[in-house]
Amino acid sequence: MQKRRDETLEENRVHDVVIVGSGPAGYTAAIYTARAGLNPVVLAGAMAAGGALMNTTEVENFPGFAQGIMGPDLMDNMREQAERFGAEIIFEDATQLDLEGPVKTIHTDGAVYQAKTVILATGSEHRKIGLPEEPSYSGKGVSYCATCDGFFFKDRPIIVVGGGDSALQEAIFLSRFGSSVTVVHRRDELRASKVMQDRAFANENIRFEWNSKVTAINGESQVESVTLTDTQTGDTREVPASGVFVAIGHLPRTEILGGQLDLDENGYILVDQPGTKTSMPGVFASGDVVDHVYRQAITAAASGCRAALDVEAYLLENMS
Repeated sequence: MQKRRDETLEENRVHDVVIVGSGPAGYTAAIYTARAGLNPVVLAGAMAAGGALMNTTEVENFPGFAQGIMGPDLMDNMREQAERFGAEIIFEDATQLDLEGPVKTIHTDGAVYQAKTVILATGSEHRKIGLPEEPSYSGKGVSYCATCDGFFFKDRPIIVVGGGDSALQEAIFLSRFGSSVTVVHRRDELRASKVMQDRAFANENIRFEWNSKVTAINGESQVESVTLTDTQTGDTREVPASGVFVAIGHLPRTEILGGQLDLDENGYILVDQPGTKTSMPGVFASGDVVDHVYRQAITAAASGCRAALDVEAYLLENMS
């Protein structure tokens, strides 16, 4: 059940931990901190509670679900498990963070929270092609994760959009399933490393559409084809496709930080690996806002666990 609050500062109440974000990282951190008796408050988000898995269909690679589980069901299970141990889930977005000092302040549209520690689990979002019809085909042929959805396109034609290492990794993985895999790239040479290019060029099931971009996604209830436009001549052509995998990068959700934490060159939060400590004492980060390598539900959950344990250790050391 969703909870909202009046715009108010909880007088004289400082929480042990506030978790900003949900998804596998945030909800796992909530489970662990709740079981430790820290009574976490989770600002799960107003529209995007549960993270990217809320927009996926069947998840077959999360351990413990032999028959698979729908992404939203998995997130609901995690949320209910956290609530069972006493986590308070607030379906609001954090709008401002003040992270300096021993007490942190977190603003939402409905309330102001104070906490001794903060776990950031704001995640990242896939860069989109930017077509108006793109959101309506998400889960209906358009995907942003080959390892999540590749199996569903067995013996079907697949398009991969992108030209970097991630795009070629996706294409190579998808070549095990698709009847064909076509990499669409807007230039006549790839940005990917030579070793990845060599692997892709040697794969007989992968072909390339050079100097091309996807300008339309076509189909009734599912993706049936894409329209490609030549970036040099402007000519268009239609290419059959059942799956369109977009691999043009990610955007970590760090805009709310306002420069308070150290980020890497790609904008991801820097942490003291293998732990989750950030550059600000008492602030920890987990999930895809940190990880730009693996980006899996199970690795996000694992980092949420680490963040919770790091919070426990921090509070024991600094608040005793």
